[in-house]
Amino acid sequence: MSHSATLALQSVLQTPTDSNRLRIFSGSANLPLANEVARYLGMDLGPMIRKQFADGEMYIQVQESIRGCDVYLIQPSCRPVNDHLMELLIMVDACRRASARQITAVIPYYGYARADRKTAGRESITAKLAANLVTKAGANRVLAMDLHSAQIQGYFDIPCDHVYGSPVIIDYLLSKNLEDIVVVSPDVGGVARARAFAKKLDDAPLAIIDKRRQAHNVAEVMNVIGEVHGKTAILVDDMIDTAGTLQEGARLLKKEGAKAVYACATHPVFSGPAVERLSSGLFEEVIVTNTIPVPHDRQFKELTVLTVANLLGETIWRIHEESSVSSMFR
Repeated sequence: MSHSATLALQSVLQTPTDSNRLRIFSGSANLPLANEVARYLGMDLGPMIRKQFADGEMYIQVQESIRGCDVYLIQPSCRPVNDHLMELLIMVDACRRASARQITAVIPYYGYARADRKTAGRESITAKLAANLVTKAGANRVLAMDLHSAQIQGYFDIPCDHVYGSPVIIDYLLSKNLEDIVVVSPDVGGVARARAFAKKLDDAPLAIIDKRRQAHNVAEVMNVIGEVHGKTAILVDDMIDTAGTLQEGARLLKKEGAKAVYACATHPVFSGPAVERLSSGLFEEVIVTNTIPVPHDRQFKELTVLTVANLLGETIWRIHEESSVSSMFR
């Protein structure tokens, strides 16, 4: 080998390549959020061909070399859940076959999470099934936000980084300088989430709504545990689906003397009558994040959508640099 060739090879070997290995791609579920994340990282989204055949089958092709790269695929499994989940699996498979060094599935909203255990005979645990699919497709790790229950992290047989949208919502609430705040959990299962939320909200007091569910998406509210009279109640949940729980909770809080009710959630699923219930005059404001895109016809005047792009972008960078993620939330 010539002297010049040897020097060229040494130069290549000594050049740090880690900063050049990062690639961000997005599925079709939430392109605006993915673009914001890419801007935070000072990058553009990677080019990708995405199309459907006449029978609905999906075709995906990555349009640049990702050999040896750390690839992050941003795709919430929101409505239509099956299509977006399948799209994520195909993206992962395409990147694996393109010899990506590491593939991280960034799932801002993890669908099928509500069936996380068996509550009756002959039920499927779809939270585990979806985790198996992502893993078998070839993902090396998962980045998820506000999973429906913490134990879902253990359903993945690969590393799972779990981050929270609450810091974004809490910063917004603190900027409003609300007085006489009480944080309210809409059910007993959400007490841990509400307690952590209240602690970061200047150690606000906590109240709990005792709720007994008769069927899926049907909630019956019974009573309030805690003092809410004359206070500004902040209902905290991980997602808003049909908003039946929050509507009944807000009615009860008003009946118990709360002077104002705010609803906060990370994921605006907004199914069925959700918009009608949330815009019925019971809430001063409904605060959500953009983990799921809210179509124009599902927006209303009480709605505030906060972005989690910077939080996701910072998390991606820390994972890529192999630094602490948990320190972001201390």
